[in-house]
Amino acid sequence: MSVHQETGFLNRRVRVGGTEFPYSVYVPRDFDRGRSWPVILFLHGSGERGSDGLRPTQIGVGGAIRFEPARVPAIVVFPQAPLDTSWIGVPADAAMAALDAATAEFHGDPRRTYVTGLSMGGYGSIHLALAHPARFAAMVIVCGGLLPHPTTTAVHRSPLIPDGVDPYAFVAQSLRAMPIWIFHGADDPVIPVDEARRLDGELKKAAANVRYTEYPGVGHNAWDRAYGEAEVWTWLFEQHL
Repeated sequence: MSVHQETGFLNRRVRVGGTEFPYSVYVPRDFDRGRSWPVILFLHGSGERGSDGLRPTQIGVGGAIRFEPARVPAIVVFPQAPLDTSWIGVPADAAMAALDAATAEFHGDPRRTYVTGLSMGGYGSIHLALAHPARFAAMVIVCGGLLPHPTTTAVHRSPLIPDGVDPYAFVAQSLRAMPIWIFHGADDPVIPVDEARRLDGELKKAAANVRYTEYPGVGHNAWDRAYGEAEVWTWLFEQHL
């Protein structure tokens, strides 16, 4: 007798270093354990931090799924960083633990695992890609960057970027083998668009597989348009290790 598989946005928890971290995982309605599934790790921005496990699903990828679920035929993992933290250190470890747990539970495909994030999560995506370069088949960065700015206390330079180097050139050389799509609003008052332009420029110098989309007249919220682009999902699921 087969057991019915619950689908939709499911609540889960993972323990790291003696602390429990909530996360949500999206399971498509037509989920079939008989085949492997692409897996997306989504890192939220500073406004979704907390301990409820639900806020990360409200905007970004979660919003795109609710608008057009057929575009995202994948297992999507939504970890949550605690208040006043960022995607570095233990929260980053907890995100990877959630990814591991969801991949095992829902038959995720290790050759089609992707990372994406917005704002603070864009910074975190780059950090995790540097930390686990062989894990992700592609990355989508939305209004993210590399360096901190006085407009927000939520983003930090990755400790994996050495002092005394050009951070953009270092990241480009480190991740030049990974397909990357960068989105940013031209009028972003929180994370300057120059973050995206400089990283894109260095990735192109490194002959990386990079795409760059800049939205004229758009401020910090580039995520509604970015994740609403049908092409980004088509492109993402074409990538594999």
